Amino acid sequence: MPATGDGRAPGAANLAGARDGALPRHALGRPATAVPLTDAPPIPHPRSQAGNVPAPGDASAGPGAAPLKLLVIEDDASDAQLIKAAVADSGASIEVHWVRGLEQATGLLAPAPNGNRRGRSRSTDFSCVLLDLAAPADLPHPSDPSDGLEGLHELLRRAPHTAIVVLTDAAGAELGAAAVAAGAQDFLIKHETDGPLLARALRYAVERKRADESQRRLVEAELRGQENARLQRHLLPTPLLDGAGLSFTRRYRPGRRRALLGGDFYDAVRTDDGTVHVVIGDVCGHGPDEAALGVALRIAWRTLVFAGLTGEALLTTLQHVLEHERRSDEIFATLCMLVIEPGGDCGELDALGACERARLYLAGHPAPLLLGRDHQPMSLPSDLAGPALGLLPCDDGQAAWPAHHLELRPGWRLLLYTDGLIEGRIGAGSRRLGQDGLAGLVGDHQSAGLTRGRLIDSAIAEVEELNGGALTDDVAVLLLERNPVQLILG
Repeated sequence: MPATGDGRAPGAANLAGARDGALPRHALGRPATAVPLTDAPPIPHPRSQAGNVPAPGDASAGPGAAPLKLLVIEDDASDAQLIKAAVADSGASIEVHWVRGLEQATGLLAPAPNGNRRGRSRSTDFSCVLLDLAAPADLPHPSDPSDGLEGLHELLRRAPHTAIVVLTDAAGAELGAAAVAAGAQDFLIKHETDGPLLARALRYAVERKRADESQRRLVEAELRGQENARLQRHLLPTPLLDGAGLSFTRRYRPGRRRALLGGDFYDAVRTDDGTVHVVIGDVCGHGPDEAALGVALRIAWRTLVFAGLTGEALLTTLQHVLEHERRSDEIFATLCMLVIEPGGDCGELDALGACERARLYLAGHPAPLLLGRDHQPMSLPSDLAGPALGLLPCDDGQAAWPAHHLELRPGWRLLLYTDGLIEGRIGAGSRRLGQDGLAGLVGDHQSAGLTRGRLIDSAIAEVEELNGGALTDDVAVLLLERNPVQLILG
């Protein structure tokens, strides 16, 4: 039910003399005596410079300013009348509503269930509650009847976002301090409170509550951010390469700000037969949906590898996963997969051991760079590359990903990366770095003696320098090297 025509909330009493200023200024709880009329000092806003907030009754507030809505919980009608008169005497724009007890107050403060349906009373958006601690807590099941603050506890539970000021007598100052410690914004002693002090305390309480709410939301946002960071960090893979005799160095940089996970994904595992499987991929887009899809594809890839799938059968199944998990038919993913078989015989050996055979599968993805010891890095062949996953149907044979067979000489090094690394601009024009530019750049850093993590970091740094700033796309880089002594993860 809407508020009454005189501005009163349903079930609340509006005392006489609220705005006419007929009652003299006086302290609460003592006989009315005239006191000199003085202006209340300005109320500083916690989030603004001092002096920017007008004082109660200041004309700068303007006649159209919304009044502060105050709910007074007071069982004594004469004390309620004094509060009303003090508010009117202060000249502050405060709309006072009075109830006799907590049961009636909590009914006004609690939001109507299932929204404001027709026939249900509508709660008033009170800015502040003034609670007399001497008023009996008429609750059937008080939360804590032993500390004298059961009424406050109930108000905090029913109206957690409303400022609360408590009233107490001189002997109850310690109880007032306990109320502030329990969650009230301020406490006032009845016989020491006049109109300006009351109005100022109410305004202060409202602003303190706003500041507390802002701080609470900030802390909650920080906690959510930390939780999201932990979640994203655990979604990044841990390569399973024990016994492979490889060094595996990776770098991962999402394009989204304040994110740890992007649409790029990678993984590397060694199966029981000694075969090493490596994958790196890129889901189009940069948002959280694309990041989630990348994680789903990576987990599916690892599961399929350990289930014994490989080659085109694995990629076909992975495309089915993509088609079921993506939010629209326009989403696709590029992918590079490398399958390295246990050491074999390529017809010649050297001191470092036998050469190895590998199969390379490309699904719309840049080919890896082979980093030679005595020549510039070169891209592996990509003439057998197939389409990106999700672009063409694979059940009718339109999408195919044939293998390119490789021989990896002893001491080989392979650099796998996503296109975010090669799509950066060179200078202010539209020219992109490209695969050839990346090969030359990496070769220069390799000639300077940089290896592993230092090689990747310096290459990324120069790419960003050429781009004129940070890269906006996700970037994933893997450096896989034959290391017959021990596995090194960088």
